[in-house]
Amino acid sequence: MNLRDSCRCTTGALARSTQVQRLVFKSTHHVANVIAVGLATASLCASATVIDIKTLSTHADRVSGGDVLAQITTDAAGLSPVTLNGVDVSSMFRPGTTPNTFVGLVTGLNLGRNTLAAGERSLVIANYSIKGPIISGPYLQPFICQTQDFRLPDGTTLGTPTDVDCSAPTRITYLYLPTGGTALIPLPLTPTLVPNVAMTTTLDGITVPFVVRVETGTMDRGIYQNAVLHDPTSEPSPTPFTPPRGWNKRLLAQHGAGCPGGWYIQGAAQGANILTGNNLQRLSEGWGIFINTLQNPSTSCNAIVAGEATMMGKEHFIETFGVPTYTLSTGSSGGAITSEGVGNTFPGLFDGILIANAFPDTLAIPMSGADGHLLAHYFTVTNPAEFTIDQQVAVSGYKGQQAWYDAANQSGRIDPVPGRVDIPGYNSAVWNAAVPLTLRYDPVTNPGGARPTMFDWVRNVYGRDPVTGFGLSTFDNVGIQYGLGALNSGAITKAQFLDLNQAIGGVDQDFNYVANRSVGNAGAIKRTYQGGLNMDASGGLNNIPVFDMGGYNDTSGYHYQWYRFAIRERLREANGDVGNHVMWRGSSVPFAKAWTLLNMWVAAVKADHSSISEHQKVVNHRPPVLVDGCWPSTSQFVAEPQTLSSLPDTTCNTVYPSWTNPRFVAGGPIQANRYKCQLKPIDLADYTVTFTGAEIARLNSIFPAGVCDWSKPGVNQTGVVPWPSFGPSPDNLIFDVTAP
Repeated sequence: MNLRDSCRCTTGALARSTQVQRLVFKSTHHVANVIAVGLATASLCASATVIDIKTLSTHADRVSGGDVLAQITTDAAGLSPVTLNGVDVSSMFRPGTTPNTFVGLVTGLNLGRNTLAAGERSLVIANYSIKGPIISGPYLQPFICQTQDFRLPDGTTLGTPTDVDCSAPTRITYLYLPTGGTALIPLPLTPTLVPNVAMTTTLDGITVPFVVRVETGTMDRGIYQNAVLHDPTSEPSPTPFTPPRGWNKRLLAQHGAGCPGGWYIQGAAQGANILTGNNLQRLSEGWGIFINTLQNPSTSCNAIVAGEATMMGKEHFIETFGVPTYTLSTGSSGGAITSEGVGNTFPGLFDGILIANAFPDTLAIPMSGADGHLLAHYFTVTNPAEFTIDQQVAVSGYKGQQAWYDAANQSGRIDPVPGRVDIPGYNSAVWNAAVPLTLRYDPVTNPGGARPTMFDWVRNVYGRDPVTGFGLSTFDNVGIQYGLGALNSGAITKAQFLDLNQAIGGVDQDFNYVANRSVGNAGAIKRTYQGGLNMDASGGLNNIPVFDMGGYNDTSGYHYQWYRFAIRERLREANGDVGNHVMWRGSSVPFAKAWTLLNMWVAAVKADHSSISEHQKVVNHRPPVLVDGCWPSTSQFVAEPQTLSSLPDTTCNTVYPSWTNPRFVAGGPIQANRYKCQLKPIDLADYTVTFTGAEIARLNSIFPAGVCDWSKPGVNQTGVVPWPSFGPSPDNLIFDVTAP
């Protein structure tokens, strides 16, 4: 007997169900099973009104892989028959943990629209291929498959791709921690566990063998993995209704780092090892972990694809193991960017993030880098004799020349021309070695080749030039008064200020230096905001704990403090306060302490079922001990508000001083989120110096349309569209690159 066959929602059906329950006592061997079937049947057959149908594993408009975990809520302990596209699927549902709910893993979805119905309610479910895309736009080509190079935990590889979309069969690998060991090793395939398996006690106090199930497969053209404690010799195969005994119902997303070279490849390795280091500790505590190569910016420097892969990966985890109590994301550098970007653009995927060496988004790095790049060219080529090094550094905003050059060199990620000679350390046209030379762009020898820039790899968002097909650029420096702050402080002269702004110029589509200022594409700029490529903090990031736990080096390497303050000020600008943001500064921050406090915070928020806003819940439940401060050492914490300053005006600023960037010196906000500024007439009150009539005339000739008005939002600056789409999903569709 199954629920579909026995459930007809009639008196007779209920009577038969009751008879089954009576008969069961004649055979004690099957008591539990038959009672369960009888009770579930009675629940399904009882007369009740369906109040709601919803999906639990993802949004109903962007399901992937042909299945979805769904929940039906009624006004009583019963449920009418459930159908999928007119076919009875009642047997897929069982009573949920919440009263008057029924949960089912609905399988057999057709590609496209499906209708799940019960009683007088129905829900349209849009199902997409597990290969994607769903919301990231048409496949970008070329795309290099790397399943044959992807190493599994047992030393084998995922295998040769089975199609042009880089698919490969899913593999399940079991590993265990031997007694006294420090690393996981392959588990022998035996009916019982080997005797030297270590035991581990989860956060829920459950002691289980330290055996980890690792699933590896392909999804969204990337390679995904998930891992969780599970003993295959004593537990059933995982389902949302029979989750692993050792899973503590918490989920952790991992990503990677970097960006340059992150285009046109599938990825031969994950950006983070989910089986070692802190992740091994998380597994021992019962956490589930998931990751995809396309969540790693070094593989795919594309925030929309990263969001799509995260969305699909979490959906698959839930459909395999069940709904987590909460989901966290951690990461440093590019992993911090992905944590913030996904958390903001796709509200609900993460319930809290712990980040380090943070930037607000991938775009902030080359945009500021491009300003520094132009300054370096001006000071080394155009006018190498008129400014001292100290004056140049004052214009740049950075601590010193090395800090400035390192930041400027990050503009190489939007420079497609190979072999460009520039300042020391500059690398243009960065490629992963897996991409054949014959596919790579060269303006002379291969003008139709793939272009290695962020704008081209994310051209489904930025758009394409109708003539060249190149990705459109957001870089704009019209109206920028480079060195304004240095002029007003007396660091440079009026003549130097005028010469600099008259001759600094801009860049063209190939990032060649040109005499005219650069003009960013207005449409691309608007879509940057809408699609979340600019992390504006007005989406999901406002409603979750954001814990920025440190990292310090303002001397070199470009992971500078001002980026972290940009994140904070974007939160303040979007939401009016920063009560959900904590900043610890320093290079000696104890990770374990930060991790524990974040979990305390998130758990308290999730336990609050009141009707107040999510943001207020986060603010209210921030642990009292979790305050801003810095760590001069692992044992010394200085609690004080964190401010952006290179002066020794606080204890933390004395130990960890901070500098800025060229556009901040030009009068722009530290948020660095006005890609194209609105203009205003020149106002002599903005200067501490007095210009002569001739100098005023020259200033007007340099800025004929006016100068930046930083008091206003940028041109086309708007908020993120939560859960945006760039095709094929029509829901929240912002732009279709195939029909601009």
